[in-house]
Amino acid sequence: MNKNLWLLAAAQGLFLTNNVVFIAINGLVGLSLAPLGWMATLPVMGYVVGGALSTPLVARTQSAFGRQGSFQIGLLVALGSALLCWWAAMDKNFWLLVAATVIAGYYSANGQLYRFAAAELAAPDYREKAVSLVLAGGLVGAVLGPNLASRTRNLLEVPFAGAYLALAVVALLSMAVMAFMKFPPLPPKKANADTGRPLSEIMRQPVFIVAAAGAALGYGVMNLLMAATPLAMQVCGFEFEDAALVLEWHVIGMFAPGFFTGHLIKRFGVLTIMGVGVLLNAACIAIALTGVDLHQFLIALFLLGVGWNFLFTGSTTLSLQAYRPEEKDRAQAAINFFVFATMAVTSFASGALVTTQGWALLNLGSLAPVALTGVALGWLAWLRRAAHNPA
Repeated sequence: MNKNLWLLAAAQGLFLTNNVVFIAINGLVGLSLAPLGWMATLPVMGYVVGGALSTPLVARTQSAFGRQGSFQIGLLVALGSALLCWWAAMDKNFWLLVAATVIAGYYSANGQLYRFAAAELAAPDYREKAVSLVLAGGLVGAVLGPNLASRTRNLLEVPFAGAYLALAVVALLSMAVMAFMKFPPLPPKKANADTGRPLSEIMRQPVFIVAAAGAALGYGVMNLLMAATPLAMQVCGFEFEDAALVLEWHVIGMFAPGFFTGHLIKRFGVLTIMGVGVLLNAACIAIALTGVDLHQFLIALFLLGVGWNFLFTGSTTLSLQAYRPEEKDRAQAAINFFVFATMAVTSFASGALVTTQGWALLNLGSLAPVALTGVALGWLAWLRRAAHNPA
């Protein structure tokens, strides 16, 4: 871990602070402002739709301005969108809140590249550990995010408006952290330089398909259940502080394993660790279906977080095998697009399902993407065994 990796881990923590606060409060603010109850998670959906729509633009800014320049642009957007969310909450304007979260998605699309940038700041033999340890920086968000949402809930006369102002301060702090970082310089652009394979060819590789599926479906299941949790717990009569505690332990589960996930991947192989992530997701659903007491919410969401970590860290590591350095911007943008598109669907579905069908059916529906991820991993493992042991 060099200085730049530590700073990037801090930036990751502040990025996750923003995400956790958005997840914790946007559904509740949306529920208080939405014309219809099923529209409550549209502000959560707006954040990920904005991320999906921003991935091509972020790829271009990364190529034009480099990692640091593009990341700082993303943080400027984070600052502006947080202030716009505050204004929407104070004005009780639901559609302005949705628009603000769509704009904030540009920051999310930038922040999703922190993990890829980590691999560029470490020697080749330590890329897995660099990715894992930078993701572990999300522990800052695990502790700071729920507590920030809880403590600023009644800071202003409108519930949670103060939390959006706090996120503006977080964006300023992130800009200061990013200013001290140094990334590898952009390679000089040469006429007729090799730009690598077409994106369609990169995406047809089994390793790319499974890496993208693992990242997108793993994030989708996590988002489906996490976004619905504050709403489900409110329906069950829990206070917001209880939901904040559950989210805190969920995000700890997401990022605490980062201190050893890279080591596990190097020792047991990336597909094995991703397979364990699938099993942990299944265990989360099984526990969630046993009841709606506080400890059941807490344990289920903690396991969901650990499962996400194994799947997402593994998918990021696996994806490094799918593209060459000159292909990284468009390959990473494509993976992130699939992640955001899946999250957009699950963000909307979480609010619609939990408010109309209930917590139990929402969890049962989550079994389908969990099973599909397991099938994808088995397919790639079979292809690799066949390649090593041809008939």
